[in-house]
Amino acid sequence: MSSDSNSSRNQPGFSGKNITAFLGKETYFKGVIQFEGTMRIDGKVDGEIISNHTLIIGDTAEIEGSVKVRTVVCGGRVTGEIESGDSIHLVKPSKVRAKIQTKSLLVEEGVIFNGQCEMPESQNGDAEKAKK
Repeated sequence: MSSDSNSSRNQPGFSGKNITAFLGKETYFKGVIQFEGTMRIDGKVDGEIISNHTLIIGDTAEIEGSVKVRTVVCGGRVTGEIESGDSIHLVKPSKVRAKIQTKSLLVEEGVIFNGQCEMPESQNGDAEKAKK
């Protein structure tokens, strides 16, 4: 394992605590994944991932398709779309080619992100505009 792989494991969200679902490094899944709690993926997924909770994408993970979750911490590869109701944290060595929609995006140095990002205005900002 390279030092890059070890460093991403020390990032927020990569702890083994509170993980309720896990897809291992040698696992391939095609279809729709729905989960409660926190899920960590280290394998390959081709399809759709849906949850109102947290998804951790490990540095060996490869996801192609659509991700719709509350919070994402990504150290792996994602191609497709990521929609987060809360936040997306891209950590080294992630490579993301996706259309992203989120309220908060944090991209660490060393991450490769090619795509589009939409960040909707906060509801408070919309309410202030409506008052005027």
